[in-house]
Amino acid sequence: MAAGKSAVGPRAAHALGYAVVDLDREIEHQAGRPIPQIFADDGEAAFRDLEAAALATAATRENCVIITGGGCVIRADNRRLMARSGHVVCLWATPHAIVRRTRRGRTGRPLLDGAKAPLEHVTAMLAEREAFYRECHHIVDTTGRTVEAVTAEVVRLHREGAWKR
Repeated sequence: MAAGKSAVGPRAAHALGYAVVDLDREIEHQAGRPIPQIFADDGEAAFRDLEAAALATAATRENCVIITGGGCVIRADNRRLMARSGHVVCLWATPHAIVRRTRRGRTGRPLLDGAKAPLEHVTAMLAEREAFYRECHHIVDTTGRTVEAVTAEVVRLHREGAWKR
């Protein structure tokens, strides 16, 4: 959340000459409703089912950048599929940066909206997911960096084939 994937993903895809698939947009299109509404009506588990289905479809494509939400890694099947399908880059930001970005950014973040202590909530969420994020080929810290700098690093890592295992 608020690590820069929606800004960096399309730019990286363009630089690589790839298509881009934003799973959140795909889910909204398939469900015919915005993600906050899916969470409100059906709950997080139902959203995660839609997310897994959208990832499975997107992963069959070649030469594309797939933008996932930060919670996509919660499910082991998703992590395995991502690792098998391509180069997995986790965009990371500190909890302070995430809270700052969400305050100035768009609303409708179901996992953060209504949190009484956003910094503590984000810190706990990142701690719960940290081991999953470490399974990615690369983690790129976006804190205090421009979209252009992060995009350049992601593109470089991909072109160099520098995938950690």
